[in-house]
Amino acid sequence: MPSKYANLQEEILDLKKSRNAIILVHNYQLGEIQDIADYVGDSLGLAYRARETNADVIAFCGVHFMAETAKIINPEKTVILPDKDAGCSLELSCPGEELASFLKDNANKNYYVIAYINCSADVKALSDCICTSGNAVKIVESAPDDRPILFVPDQNLGAWVMEQTGRKMDLWQGSCYVHVEFTRESISKIRDEYPQAELIAHPECTYAVRMLADVVCSTEKMVDYAKQSNASCFIVATEEGMLHRLNKEVPSKTFISGPTDHCACAECRFMKMNTLEKLRNALRDLSPEVTMNEETREKAKAPILRMLELSN
Repeated sequence: MPSKYANLQEEILDLKKSRNAIILVHNYQLGEIQDIADYVGDSLGLAYRARETNADVIAFCGVHFMAETAKIINPEKTVILPDKDAGCSLELSCPGEELASFLKDNANKNYYVIAYINCSADVKALSDCICTSGNAVKIVESAPDDRPILFVPDQNLGAWVMEQTGRKMDLWQGSCYVHVEFTRESISKIRDEYPQAELIAHPECTYAVRMLADVVCSTEKMVDYAKQSNASCFIVATEEGMLHRLNKEVPSKTFISGPTDHCACAECRFMKMNTLEKLRNALRDLSPEVTMNEETREKAKAPILRMLELSN
């Protein structure tokens, strides 16, 4: 039987309406998914939208920890993730049980734990405050002076924050597999090809790449920087999905995906697991649904709300 819909996008929008759903999409998602979103943004912006929505269903097109964050602050809503296996190398680098064991073994230090939002609900539940790449400096500056800071799980973001704040922190040895593939050599090579281009780098990149950058910032701030800069061409050292939004919002300028040592651009295999077809199926079936036990959810909620309050 032929479909009454002209395309998948039309069917998704009809399902969204019938489910009273909101579609939240991370900057690293496929362009065709970004194009039908109610909101496209970074982790902080998505957390705000998840908190503020009146929808009954949150369709989260990102990775698991993002959908989990939406569920933590919206326990009464149905939260769905198009592909249940869309994970994150940073989340995997810091299992909750390992962090719990570390904190127990170092209880005498009385760590103030700041967790980058790219982590599981179990890790959030063990933390004092959450941060994103966009507000990490502010969150660290707001931390108490009488307790040592443990920053988990991204050592590169943590190192960059220390550079910005001068605040000493102990760093968990995790990293984003996409961002560490950018190297000084690969970036220098493309800069030779585009000598007038400015380099925008995400703070999850290594120190060697950050040192080459004209600006180091979150994905949301990349859009603002590109709009305000006098440059007309930019090399972008982050996941390649960001170029879709940059091209859409700043069409008068040229954006080049920064190459890694392994490929011409950086693509996150987890982010790209979500597709239009999977989004359609998730809205139709309200599955895969993100759930968690109430004790963990309550413990994880407090540091997220603390972040949102400090970010206002």
